[in-house]
Amino acid sequence: MASPGYRSPPRTIVAMSVPPDPDWVALCSAPLPVAEAAAWATVPACGAVVSFVGTVRDHAEGRTGVERLTYESYEEVARARMGEVAAEMRRRWPVIGRLALLHRTGELLVGDAAVVVVVSTPHRADAFAAAQYGIDAVKATVPIWKQEHWPEGTAWGTGAEPVRDAADVS
Repeated sequence: MASPGYRSPPRTIVAMSVPPDPDWVALCSAPLPVAEAAAWATVPACGAVVSFVGTVRDHAEGRTGVERLTYESYEEVARARMGEVAAEMRRRWPVIGRLALLHRTGELLVGDAAVVVVVSTPHRADAFAAAQYGIDAVKATVPIWKQEHWPEGTAWGTGAEPVRDAADVS
């Protein structure tokens, strides 16, 4: 049994570089650049930047003592689905200046950032609404699976639902 601080070697390390375009969509085994994403999304035309960071917690439904998670994805489809979420966000909120949808794969410890959604818009209401939709749509539409590890065992995450299309997320 691994200790709580154990980390297996990542399968691949992909450094996330800031993109030149206004959408930053990435799936990566390296730690997510949380502060960099918020700074990147800050542009003169936008007075609101909303960031959501989903972190690994120490419990799940019906389970205590979760020590780490392992995220796996169908990478090609996951990246495409994240792009579809970004496109749907821009369709629903055309005022978006920049948006970032970043998700980590591999093994993460409690407290590590697993997913980051950052949205900048001219006003806060649109930024909050778009960020809420962004995280909900990533969770509902992107094929990423979570395996939970705790002292008594390992199992795939609870609460899994069928993958939906981005346009079907309210």
